[in-house]
Amino acid sequence: MRARINLASVFVDDQERALEFYTEKLGFIKKRDQPVGEYRWLTVVGADDPDGVELMLEPKQSPAAEAFTSALVADERASMTFEVDDVEAAHRELEAKGVEFIQAPAPMGPVTTAKFHDTVGNLILLTSPV
Repeated sequence: MRARINLASVFVDDQERALEFYTEKLGFIKKRDQPVGEYRWLTVVGADDPDGVELMLEPKQSPAAEAFTSALVADERASMTFEVDDVEAAHRELEAKGVEFIQAPAPMGPVTTAKFHDTVGNLILLTSPV
């Protein structure tokens, strides 16, 4: 068997706010947006890879999802990691857009990392090779 990742998800407090943040602040593009009951099957993809891995902005509707994401934030652990070419440049760009960082760019072995709030209940880690 040769498996590949085609979909990953992140639990969000509000799908519309998540879509706005992930597209307007982070530069992803909306891929799918279909009603599913009171929520939506809502995914985004990288602007440079529209047929790549989709990130589902999944509603945080269950107690397990709430407990999981709250525990990650309390431990200051990221829900997702995104690689960028230059973390320091991305940090400056995102701060100018009003993104709240809890960790400024810092070397961590073979990568530089920075961590920020996505406004919908998660911490996101940015990395780039040193």
